[in-house]
Amino acid sequence: MGNNEPVRLVSSFESFVPRMDPSGLTLGPRLWFACRGGSILVAAKDGELSLPFTEDLRSVGLAADNSHVLGTAQGLVCMAAGIPIGTPAPEGFRFEGLRSLFDGISYSFFAVAARALEVVDWDLSHRFCGKCGAATTLRTGERARECPACGSLSYPRISPAVIVAVVRDKRILLARAARFPQGLRSVLAGYVEPGETLEECVHREVREETGIEITNLRYFGSQPWPFPHSLMVAFTAEHAGGEIVVDGAEIREADWYGPNELPEIPGPLTVARRLIDWFRDTVGSGFSRPIDAGAS
Repeated sequence: MGNNEPVRLVSSFESFVPRMDPSGLTLGPRLWFACRGGSILVAAKDGELSLPFTEDLRSVGLAADNSHVLGTAQGLVCMAAGIPIGTPAPEGFRFEGLRSLFDGISYSFFAVAARALEVVDWDLSHRFCGKCGAATTLRTGERARECPACGSLSYPRISPAVIVAVVRDKRILLARAARFPQGLRSVLAGYVEPGETLEECVHREVREETGIEITNLRYFGSQPWPFPHSLMVAFTAEHAGGEIVVDGAEIREADWYGPNELPEIPGPLTVARRLIDWFRDTVGSGFSRPIDAGAS
């Protein structure tokens, strides 16, 4: 691949190693995650997804608000850049929301793209100190913005949320949230409140949204969710009591589904889908081991 090649095929980011210190990195073209709002600049090369591959985004006609080192993958430096809202995509490229790319990307690509979107969002939303209003600067040695007036530090925001697969008699609880399309169903999820443990949050969310109680709560896995800055923490649980009564606000419909009667469910890159697949492949298939962690 020549130094003037504007795009680079996105094959795999399994070898991605995160870092933020630019010192010692190889000079030359870099792989750019150019983020405009919640969208990423992509192109199609030989029928596959590709990213800008250049020393500077100005070579493809873009001026970035900020740029950050993300790490390296396959010997290439990966960068994130914030592109002002309203900036048109250069010729041959398009801005695509990360959700819309789910069917054509690997989980390893998703994870790096999520990192890029969250770092750019954090940088743009912490240009001024939340305590005294002074302009902040990037802090050397760590991913933080520092206020030179009062010393306040602002780190990338991460909002924890829980998501849970509840099982009853080899059937899984799936619900349609108010924001979902008519046919889509998923497992329950919600944000952690201040002063609340993850476990307390799972019990509260299930109770508030469907009126039931749960038991045998077990950790399953986690996933970054950059919409815009969440971390999904997944659990499995068993029904302990009560019948479904939806709250009517966040949840419009909910029911128990067997492994052979699942409705439309989330795509394979989501931890929600991993939970549902776990149910279908273990509990729903008659596998008799207790509910336990089912994902790496």
